[in-house]
Amino acid sequence: MTIGLDLPKQILKAQTEARKPENLKSEDVGGMLIKASKDPGKLRKEKLEPRADRTLCLNNRSWLPVYSDLRALIMHESHKSKYSVYPGSDKMYQDMKKLYWWPNIKVDIATYVSKCLTCLRVKVEHQKPFGLLVQPEIPKWKWVNITMDFVTKLPKTANGYDAIWVIVDHLTKSAHFLAMRETGPIDKLARL
Repeated sequence: MTIGLDLPKQILKAQTEARKPENLKSEDVGGMLIKASKDPGKLRKEKLEPRADRTLCLNNRSWLPVYSDLRALIMHESHKSKYSVYPGSDKMYQDMKKLYWWPNIKVDIATYVSKCLTCLRVKVEHQKPFGLLVQPEIPKWKWVNITMDFVTKLPKTANGYDAIWVIVDHLTKSAHFLAMRETGPIDKLARL
């Protein structure tokens, strides 16, 4: 990711822009940049440490400011590049938090992934069932409760049948398979 994008230079440029006095207030979160003193022009050095390439980092993770849309670029590369196979928001967060930091990073990643059309179509959300499973009522006598289904669009037999009517008894689990015509009359189905 850093080879094609020249990321360290872009991060340094965005951080420099964010540290300008006119932008400092909007970028500062919880006193990360400005000391809690009377002089808001002083940068806080205790939390953000400079690296050898002069970019600021927090716990060895690069700080990404709002400027120059770097967050969206990195989320795009982390999610849709040919080297990552559309990870979900949890996996993407675990991978990105090792390298980058910004306020509300987890929320931003979850929002980004939730807007991905490919993920919406392919990924299945794993959810807990709504409640306890209910035991179905056990029938007291055979052929009181039945299930029916039709298997259609079959090749025609010598007698002209092209469908199978499947009838299953709930109690004994025995099944009857009746050959029939798909266009057969309803009164004949009732007799069968």
